Amino acid sequence: MGGALTVRAAAPVRLDLAGGWTDVPPYSTRAGGVVVSAAVELLVHAEVTPRAQGYRLVAQDLKQEIEVADAADLADGDMPLLRAGLRMLPPGPCTLVTRADAPPGSGLGSSGALDVALVAALKAARGEAIDVRTTADLACRLEGVEAGIPGGRQDQFTAAYGGFLRLSFRDPDATVEPLTLDADTADALARRMLLCYTGASRFSGATIGRVMAAYERGDPTVAGALDGIRGVAEAMPGALLAGDVARVGTLLSANWRLQQALDPGMCTPEMSRLERAMVEAGALGGKAAGSGAGGSMFFLGPDDPAPAVAAVRELGMRLLPVRWAREGVRRC
Repeated sequence: MGGALTVRAAAPVRLDLAGGWTDVPPYSTRAGGVVVSAAVELLVHAEVTPRAQGYRLVAQDLKQEIEVADAADLADGDMPLLRAGLRMLPPGPCTLVTRADAPPGSGLGSSGALDVALVAALKAARGEAIDVRTTADLACRLEGVEAGIPGGRQDQFTAAYGGFLRLSFRDPDATVEPLTLDADTADALARRMLLCYTGASRFSGATIGRVMAAYERGDPTVAGALDGIRGVAEAMPGALLAGDVARVGTLLSANWRLQQALDPGMCTPEMSRLERAMVEAGALGGKAAGSGAGGSMFFLGPDDPAPAVAAVRELGMRLLPVRWAREGVRRC
């Protein structure tokens, strides 16, 4: 890689503090979704280097690499988001390389951050300027329309904007409200937040489809859980802005209880063991990151998080660093 012609972009992943699943259609179309999220300085990177002919696609963290002879062959195959990006924003023959700081299947919105990094890098390779809102909108289109992958829009918006956000969705509209936390509150949350990788998530688009099909049928359990999750998200900004750390922890756990009502596979045995250990270590609350069924969980630990850290390590799980990303997508 390298050289003056290579362009690079990166975007942060997120912690979905409350409201995840309510940004997914048809709930977000009918009832309107609310999500509170925070960008984390674990980045997804994309870089584009022109070449004489053809395309070379490399996903470094997944250890995947393919050669594509021409644009007509980008329709289907491995690395669908990279293929979709090259179809939607064709830069000409190139090498497209991506990598993520977070582990695969972490539940931290890496695919949404990848969408955003791809849009920014490909636009730069085309010599086009782009603003943050357009980046977010194009990133949502890349995944949901061009790649045909079902899901919500919180990941792309958080990766594009960065910081703490209250996001509201009434499809096709989306509203972004930055939340400016007191510096001491933000520092305390980062210091006490334990982000634990339990193993790759086993959730799929089929699960999302199953949950939303139940909502469309009027399943009272699923509909009630989604309404409850939106209610938790409505309460979370007040707790964050007030610096009420205990209340934040309580809301995290409330969201997780409601989330588990959506699908019987939401909580794996590994996640159950981790949650019990965190409660015993004095955590104030916690939840799965993203959809659930594996991936990461995050917990708001006690003022001295050392016992909780020790409990995570005893379970053999990986702790990921938590540093808030005040900036969203950026050229590198």
